[in-house]
Amino acid sequence: MGKTGRASKRKEKSVLHRSTVTFNASDHSTYKPVVTPETLLARATALLQTSQPDEAAVLGERALAALQRSGSGPLALLPVLALLGEAYVALGDVDEARSYFLRASEADPDGLTSEDAGGGAEKFLWLAQLCEEGGRASLDWYERGIQALRKQIHDLETRIPRPDTQSIEDRKDKLAKALCGVAELYMTDLSWEDEAESKCEMVIDEALTACPDSPESLQTLASIRISQTRINDAKIALKKSMNTWKDLLPEDSKVPDFPTRISLARLLLETEMYEVALKVLERLITDDDQSVEAWYLGGWTMYLIGQKAREATTQGRDGLAADESAHWKALWTSSRDWLENTLKLYELLQYEDERLGDHALELVQELREVVGTQDNEGDAAQDEGEWQDEDDTGASDEDDDDEDDDGDDDGDEMMSGT
Repeated sequence: MGKTGRASKRKEKSVLHRSTVTFNASDHSTYKPVVTPETLLARATALLQTSQPDEAAVLGERALAALQRSGSGPLALLPVLALLGEAYVALGDVDEARSYFLRASEADPDGLTSEDAGGGAEKFLWLAQLCEEGGRASLDWYERGIQALRKQIHDLETRIPRPDTQSIEDRKDKLAKALCGVAELYMTDLSWEDEAESKCEMVIDEALTACPDSPESLQTLASIRISQTRINDAKIALKKSMNTWKDLLPEDSKVPDFPTRISLARLLLETEMYEVALKVLERLITDDDQSVEAWYLGGWTMYLIGQKAREATTQGRDGLAADESAHWKALWTSSRDWLENTLKLYELLQYEDERLGDHALELVQELREVVGTQDNEGDAAQDEGEWQDEDDTGASDEDDDDEDDDGDDDGDEMMSGT
């Protein structure tokens, strides 16, 4: 974090001394405010929650150093280690994040320390995702997290008096997501194992038992059904997943996070539910107009819908060809615009998915050949305006007749499907 000016430092001290102040024994007229590790941690947490992970990491490091100087034991470090792990995840520093989560897992190996004290399953679930080896190593971390969550849920459900329902539901939601992570492993890194399919079924059943209406669980179920070529069952699961949140306001906590909805869009494309996928992607763009993947998937979706309409047009269905011709061209024009924006953001943000960039470029080149470029559209609009001006000043009857003849011929060709 960059240095702040003297004025801001004085202001900071004037606030801090209200809670923790140490007076100089040799000079009672002056005092030196002391910022405790707890204060630093609280401020770092607030910064992380307001999407300022760089500043949160700086304060978190200071809090950790202060606790270590005071001789605090490993368990006392857990809240700071957890915060630093999440801050470095947000900053994209996977190695640094992993190192803090590993230290937390050593201090709380079974996740039995309460979440309020920085313990619990969260560190294991992060390590499952950040694990370099993947496969079995990721599975081991997931299982440690799942075991911790199962115990937490059991303890809460059997406690007298029983705690509020929300505490239990929150942990069941985490459990369902962890189980979905295991299912994804059995569909990817561990798909070669003999019992991979049966284990997928087992963990998704537990996830849906824990959270029957979880969008993530239903999407994972759809992904499993797609891998089994049970496309109709996959569509049912995807529709049910969307119905849990599609009518909610964007700020509602029940709306799945951005990556989950990106995954949903991909699954909808796999099952050829193109129009539904487009609605999801249009909403994603309103949430984050800097997402390369959302722009790309939206452009790809419009391309596929337009391609389908174009094929129907060339087959010459009676009475629909003219309308569908305009329809697919409009879709492909929009597709070109979305994909061109994808490429602009791709360069601007230095996006690293080369396959996505190559495919977007390939599609844009094809679309420009068919529907032209945006510059050509501007020229065409200008030409159309000039023709209208000529009509207003009195175009010749011969021109009018020619236009009518051309229109009739075009209509005959479209009706015949040529």
